Amino acid sequence: MKLEASANSLTFRVVLYVSLWAMAGLVVIAIVISTLYRRDAEKSFHDLLRAHLYNVVNSIAIGDGGGLTGSPQLGDLQFVKPDTGWYWVAEPVGKYKAARLASASLGAAPFPEMPASEVPFDLKYERYYEMPDGVGNTVMVAETEIELDDKGDIVRFRVAGNKAVIDASVEAFSRNLYLALAVFGVGSLAVNILAIIFGLRPLDRVRKALGKIRNGEAERLEGRFPLEIQPLANEVNALIDNNRRLIERARMQVGNLAHSLKTPLAVLINEARQMPKKHGPLIASQAEAMQTQVQSYLNRARIAAQRETVLARTDTRPVLERLARVMQKLNPDIAIHLHIADDIPVLAIEAQDLEEIVGNLLENAARFARTEIQVSVIEEPAVESSAKSDRVQIAIEDDGPGLEPAQIAEAMKRGKRLDESRPGSGLGLSIVTEIVSEYEGRFALARGDRGGLKAELHLPAVARERGMRG
Repeated sequence: MKLEASANSLTFRVVLYVSLWAMAGLVVIAIVISTLYRRDAEKSFHDLLRAHLYNVVNSIAIGDGGGLTGSPQLGDLQFVKPDTGWYWVAEPVGKYKAARLASASLGAAPFPEMPASEVPFDLKYERYYEMPDGVGNTVMVAETEIELDDKGDIVRFRVAGNKAVIDASVEAFSRNLYLALAVFGVGSLAVNILAIIFGLRPLDRVRKALGKIRNGEAERLEGRFPLEIQPLANEVNALIDNNRRLIERARMQVGNLAHSLKTPLAVLINEARQMPKKHGPLIASQAEAMQTQVQSYLNRARIAAQRETVLARTDTRPVLERLARVMQKLNPDIAIHLHIADDIPVLAIEAQDLEEIVGNLLENAARFARTEIQVSVIEEPAVESSAKSDRVQIAIEDDGPGLEPAQIAEAMKRGKRLDESRPGSGLGLSIVTEIVSEYEGRFALARGDRGGLKAELHLPAVARERGMRG
């Protein structure tokens, strides 16, 4: 779940894409720079060999005895040490017969030749090629042929350099380059991550502002937002205002409907009570049931409209304390004990609906209680320790005779009353069930610890992070 949440995070995706792009860019840059450096190093090596070649050419001549003379000074000890891969050699070609001259690093060892058919001379009568030197070195050879006198005596000059020098130079350069790019890349990624996090902070402000609206702490998105987010904030505020207007219109229409039906139903009930006993009580009871059902469906319509908004919020404690005081005054012989746990979250329910359902249950408990009613309110624990709590449990228990399971099932049916000797329409529990179900809560009846009836409400609350509790 954490991996999925990270994959759905805008910050995670932006950081991931930026990191992948930065790494790909750094790899390409490293390859390009390393390639360019190798090309430049090979060109410099080529120029060095050419300079050594013409230094050797200028240092050797044909002596009075017809042999080659001269001692080139190339300024590099590698031409003195044996088997270094750095050599120079000057040897006669064609009819000219004389002893060759070679560097001390080559000594008397033969120097392999490259056929001109494989690597031809260029227009300057020079050629450059690679070959093994016989002792395991790969060397780059610069070669030319020069006519040293007017007799047509031709001498072939060759200078060889060990290519390991280029490889070592490129390897050292690449190693330093990769290290520098790695440090730069890590620093750039850190700066990019910080920039992205700080750049996306306005979205977090929007989230917190929406949370305040959801918790009932604010009615609109307040504050200044960046130009890219301000239109979104304006649209959200417009949506909230539109929902508020719809709710107010629905409430007004429900109120008008209730008012228009209230008087005719009251007239019917009064007229029915004055009618003969043969038909009057039946008409009166049916009119009362009609009145209760109309009110029930009006409540459901109002709740359904309210559920589509984020404005249904009720503080639990003051509502229950007020109901307990009213019921205590109406039932002075019954003690009502109210126990509300600390830090109870705000309920996601309208105050009048909470009063309706708890009032019905308290009234029902007062009918059957002998001496006392216990009302307890606790916050239901979340399934996971890191999850949000979103339920409040309200338990109302009396010390009356209670009900058996079969009687409980019968009592939950609309219009059913188990004790016809007591006043009531029998619709209270069904109204409670309907209102609770509209808020996606739960309602259950059971035998309590004191032997009486225990009613349990599980109502939705405004979710809170557990780590934010005081």
